[in-house]
Amino acid sequence: MTAKPTILGRGYYWQEIEVGQCFHTYRRTVTETDIVNFISVTGMLETIFIDTTYSEGAIKGRPAPGALTYGLIEGLLMQGMVQGTGLALLEVHKKMLAPVLAGDTIWAEVEITALRPTSKGNHAVIDSLVTVRNQDGTDVMSYSVKRLLAGKPATTYELTDASPVAGKV
Repeated sequence: MTAKPTILGRGYYWQEIEVGQCFHTYRRTVTETDIVNFISVTGMLETIFIDTTYSEGAIKGRPAPGALTYGLIEGLLMQGMVQGTGLALLEVHKKMLAPVLAGDTIWAEVEITALRPTSKGNHAVIDSLVTVRNQDGTDVMSYSVKRLLAGKPATTYELTDASPVAGKV
């Protein structure tokens, strides 16, 4: 058979998403190495991130920068939700709710809150609320986000029960 193979790991086209739909990511443990690499590459050499003996800070333990937590969750979302279909990140509003420490395991729940097809280009603006939790189920971050997603190409195959994205809708 010479049929064109299906790409593994493709994200959702906007037609496969509906308002009220919820997703959750895989889990990811934040490591000491993650923290060191992140603060080094970004220059976030703040005392609370580089001095494990610093006792003046409000957070005890080895805190991860909120930007690192956000980046890790967005990475998980890229791999499972918008890989190859995400066209642009349009807007983000973040709230940090609790610290994430080295050794914590984080994951996110995503709720689609709005979907607006564009007037041309077979795209849609997707609004979602992302709630990040740790291994204890504590909310550590929440953010609302607007993304521009691609639509199904005109030549795309119809979804069948055997296709990798069947059942996602």
